[in-house]
Amino acid sequence: MRSLILAVQFLTRLPTPQLKTFDPAWLADAARWFAPVGLLVGAVVWLAAITGSLLDPWLGALLGLLAWLWVTGGLHLDGLADLADAQGAAHRSRERFLEVLKDPHLGSFGVMSMAMQLIAKLVLLMLLLKFALTSPDAPIFPDALRLSGLPDLSGRAGAGGVITFAANLAPLLLVPAWARLFTVAWSATLPSLAAGSGERFAWRTHWPSFWLSAALLAATSYWLAPVLLLAPLAGLWWWAYLKRKLGGMTGDCLGAGIELCESLLLLLLLVQ
Repeated sequence: MRSLILAVQFLTRLPTPQLKTFDPAWLADAARWFAPVGLLVGAVVWLAAITGSLLDPWLGALLGLLAWLWVTGGLHLDGLADLADAQGAAHRSRERFLEVLKDPHLGSFGVMSMAMQLIAKLVLLMLLLKFALTSPDAPIFPDALRLSGLPDLSGRAGAGGVITFAANLAPLLLVPAWARLFTVAWSATLPSLAAGSGERFAWRTHWPSFWLSAALLAATSYWLAPVLLLAPLAGLWWWAYLKRKLGGMTGDCLGAGIELCESLLLLLLLVQ
């Protein structure tokens, strides 16, 4: 179970048994568990969003976003900010790009990218919660809809309504899983621009586990939200962007891709 423990430790802040030794090469094996760990991340966000939504969808979105930040430690958001700073300051210089990418300080481009990503996720989560509350198969409460635009689950729906709402929101579980699965393909098929975690994941790619995870996610998506069958297009879009714009990837590029793909998949759930 060493590779699973490493995957949980690397991608989340969830408690795990401590390993007595560590070899960077083990990270390559840990990548096979990225999609299951993504489901854990999704479960934390899902539970927080449901809890807050019992009072108000905005509170649900806020708690969901805070849970998302807590469980990941902001790891991928940091990658997005670093990439934005590097691209903003590179001026087509590869050396300058890599130099800024390694700089631990945050610049204006990084601040703007983080702010926009947080706002985007907050709004998308709120809209997704509203959709789950008011979908045709959800409990509809005319008085609450007329007065506030949304049903009051805590006061009128009872346990049955909460269960229905939770089921309507279940596709949210798959969003982090799809995004983390993409990193396995990105790191395996794009050249590394610099040494780091992204490069270590490419040391060994276990393709059978990748395709098994992809098949299971596709089957679950077909059951819960068929629109998520289009999720691989988001991963392909980011792969093409990195290939054309940068010619490769780093750990920050993978983290940025996770953040952007998560937002795209949330948006996808809203347009189904």
